[in-house]
Amino acid sequence: MKKQLFLLVISVLSINIHSQITFEKGYYINNSDQKIECLIKNKESRNTPTTFDYKLSEEREEKVLTVNDVKEFGIYNIVKYIRFEGKIDKSSMVMSSMSNTKNPEFQKETLFLKVLIEGKANLYSYEEPNLLKFFYKNENSKISQLVFKNYMPVNDVIHKNERYKQQLLNDLKCENITMNQIKNLEYKKNRLVSFFKKYNNCNNSENITFEKKQKRDLLNLTLRPGFKNSSLKIENGNYRGLSIRDADFNNELGFRFGLEVELLMPYNRNKWSLIIEPTYQSYKSEKEYSDRSVNKITVDYKSIEIPIGIRHYLFLNNNSKLFINGSAIFDLNSDSSIVFDFNGSSSTEKLEIESRPNMAFGFGYKHHDKYSLELRYQTNRNVLNKYAAWSSKYSALSVIFGYSLL
Repeated sequence: MKKQLFLLVISVLSINIHSQITFEKGYYINNSDQKIECLIKNKESRNTPTTFDYKLSEEREEKVLTVNDVKEFGIYNIVKYIRFEGKIDKSSMVMSSMSNTKNPEFQKETLFLKVLIEGKANLYSYEEPNLLKFFYKNENSKISQLVFKNYMPVNDVIHKNERYKQQLLNDLKCENITMNQIKNLEYKKNRLVSFFKKYNNCNNSENITFEKKQKRDLLNLTLRPGFKNSSLKIENGNYRGLSIRDADFNNELGFRFGLEVELLMPYNRNKWSLIIEPTYQSYKSEKEYSDRSVNKITVDYKSIEIPIGIRHYLFLNNNSKLFINGSAIFDLNSDSSIVFDFNGSSSTEKLEIESRPNMAFGFGYKHHDKYSLELRYQTNRNVLNKYAAWSSKYSALSVIFGYSLL
């Protein structure tokens, strides 16, 4: 029943996530130089778009504009694109498709460029699968490509055309930038961004960037109380058929309390994180029999669970997000056992509980990075690991509330 419920909710969530449309405040400038305020879908793709989806308001229908329709568009504080009509060299970086000539193979295209830095000198990028090219302009020039090309003339030896260094040396002169610094400058986004910032600073020019600042506090500490519906089944493999010691205990509702430490990964808008959540949990149940020599079987299971896993966020808007996570659970039990009471005798038998790790999968909702609610399913756990003749299945479905302290 727990598995069926979990799969049902996951299916509903998947449909809901697929149908969610995240539009953020933005604008576009049409071919008549009119600036239109609108809402733009933030697809967060690494590849440079050729179109974008927009709505004039939340209530209006979604429409699409292409690179031929607009000169510029952007999402405020996040991203900005401009239309470029000119030459681009798209020489492949993949060895099997690599050119054998040194010179760039320019072709004229109309496409969007992503704005990385604006100032006295501007830096742009164009990206598609297996291709990343940078463009630039200063106050006296038009936009042109910073030329970097891998080529392979003979014998599978890769050579490099690094003409971009000469371009920067000629066009971005400043007393604080040395020839040696340009010589060692790599054709990488972070290195080029730093270089352009340095050039603009050297010329007392403001650096305008458009990427939304990542959350500085990468550590979350969250109190996680909740309720846990657990069940346990034990079987003795030494007997054929039903053993008098076999038992299928009832589902029991119990309380659990955890303290979660979450480390956000500082990229991709903090969508990924690592989580660890030491949690106290307990399970108590008993079975009574009138047709067995065993009169009663009692389980008293208390432990500290330590789930260690990974989480992924799916943003709905600036204040709300869904998340899914998976964890491996390591269990530290505390004086836990299963006790058998026999009819007509004061004797008992006791099995000490010792668990093996198991897995947990959950999904939930977080609001204002403060409050959260999660539904979590734990796969079967063997709690009688020290007994070769015994097998057991302990599973649980939890509803977890969260309140972030940090």
